[in-house]
Amino acid sequence: MVFTSHSGGELLPISKAASGGELSRLMLALEVVIAESEPLGTYVFDEVDAGIGGKAAIEVGRRLSVLSKKAQVIVVTHLAQVAAWADNHLVVVKAESGAITESSVSKVIGIDRETEIARMLSGQEDSAIAKEHAKELLQIVRG
Repeated sequence: MVFTSHSGGELLPISKAASGGELSRLMLALEVVIAESEPLGTYVFDEVDAGIGGKAAIEVGRRLSVLSKKAQVIVVTHLAQVAAWADNHLVVVKAESGAITESSVSKVIGIDRETEIARMLSGQEDSAIAKEHAKELLQIVRG
């Protein structure tokens, strides 16, 4: 299979032309198409949104949401634009104490979800502007 990542680019084998992020997004596109006729039970995407942001990230989130209507979809992301599309939003937190690292997982809903989306957007725990942006982003996703 040949690939080019931009208009006018030379068509090359995927292994030579596509970055890791491009490979992930190409696989997402293929899996969305394949799921129409031969759905799998579960799809797992680890940072399928690497190297993108803004409008492209919203589109990746939308396509993951479309796929989730046919199968279970688990996504690891650091982008609010992708996380906003989730039906269930889980936050994984790592804590280190000396040589011990522990991870915890919690589900966020309602205002806690807005706060987490805001944190993902701004990197700050309590930003009023980021909270407004998070609300807007969630409204965009909800239609």
